[in-house]
Formats: sequence, C-alpha cells, structure tokens
Amino acid sequence: MTDPSRPTDADTDADRPDPLRRFFGRRRGPRLSPRKQALIDTLLPRLRVGLPDPADPASAAGADGLDPARLFDRPIDDLWLEIGFGKGEHLAWQAGENPRIGFIGCEPYQNGLAALLDRIDADGLANVRVYDDDARDVIDALPDASVGRIFLLQPDPWPKARHARRRLVNPEPLDAMARILRPGGELRLSTDDPIYKAWMAVQIAQRSDFRWTAERPADWRRPSADWPITRYASKAEREGRTPVFFRLVRTDSPT
Repeated sequence: MTDPSRPTDADTDADRPDPLRRFFGRRRGPRLSPRKQALIDTLLPRLRVGLPDPADPASAAGADGLDPARLFDRPIDDLWLEIGFGKGEHLAWQAGENPRIGFIGCEPYQNGLAALLDRIDADGLANVRVYDDDARDVIDALPDASVGRIFLLQPDPWPKARHARRRLVNPEPLDAMARILRPGGELRLSTDDPIYKAWMAVQIAQRSDFRWTAERPADWRRPSADWPITRYASKAEREGRTPVFFRLVRTDSPT
C-alpha cells in the first residue's frame, strides 16, 4: 500500500505524453519549509543527474549513453539505483553504509526529494545523485550491465485492474531493469499490498533472467541485515499489512 504522504493515482500528471504508462502520481505536496525549499533551489541542481546530450561533450554522455563515473567527484566501485525513494530513508542509509558505491535515486515527488536532500546535507553524503522525473529516463540512458543493484521498495500498487499496466513490476519495466543489471546483480522488491504481492510473485515466476533467492518462507517475510526497515514499513506492519521482501539475482539468460 502506498504511503498516504506520497502521491496516489488520484493525482494526474497531464504533462506526460504517455499517461497510460505513467508509473507515478503527483509531483507536489504540502508547501515546503523555507529550509527545504532552499535545498531544492541550491542543492538539487548540484546533485541532479543530467541525461546524456551527444552534442555536449561536457555532459555525462559516453559512447554507450550515461557514464556513471562522470556523475561523481570520486571513483566508485559500483552503481546502485533506487526507483521511487519516497522520503529517502532507505537510500540515505545505504549510501552511508556503502560510501564507495555511487547511488542514483529517482523520485518525482518534490516533498520526497526535499526530505532526501535534507538527509544528504545533514549526513554529508557525497555519493548520491538524484533524478527528479521518470526513472525510465535514467534506465534508458544507462549502458547495459552497468548497475550492481536496483531497489524498488513499496512502489505504488495501482490496485485498480484498469491501472495494472502502470505497475513497475511488469514485463517491459523488468526487461529494462534486466538490461542494465550486470549478471550477479540484484533487484530488490517489496510491497505490503496483497494484490501486488501476488502480482509480483507471478511476474517473477515468468522470468528466466532473474532468479529468486528465497529458499524458505522466512527469506521473503523478513529483510536481510543490509535491508533496513523504514518507518513506513514498520507502520504497515503495525496496521496489519505485512510486507514481503523479494531478492532477485540477475542470471546470464538474455531478457
């Protein structure tokens, strides 16, 4: 179930040219505090991922698209991607625990962006970059097998049947994620929505390019030690909505 503070399918994004393929809701929520608005105005432009522009040699473009190494001020050992990071709690934790990993977080919701920027500023995280629009733009720009881990945690379940095509766990988005994940890389999924739980399991079972690592029920009922429980997931459990945690490893099979 989607966090009530985050966008829902009641909000529309009429500017998108392909509204039937829109995977996120509104971009703005309550008015930001002066401090958070200042972070949007000053810190976001410095951390925003600029998509490749072949006409601009100074852009982050390489011969094969977006060059992750150009995004960061220091060398990175790997690139991890979080799609829809909410308020950034999980992303900031991972970045702090893995300072030699470069992170790209994608989130169009301005209030969530501001919350993550606040954490980045407070914790001095130098290994995070953000993209404040559709994550598909970044995925499409990344080279094949360039990412070591992708997080898709508590995505909007789009519970209405007519909106099922908007779920990010669908063949087309999974194909795109499989393309950028290197063999042995990991895709982590979680949801507490009962419809989406079953949907995810069905989609996973149909893939040869991902291997579900679970060997026993406890493996998907509880997260691993390096998968922090966010406040939203804890709240869902208190309210009787039990999350599930899928860890999928990219195989050598083609998409």
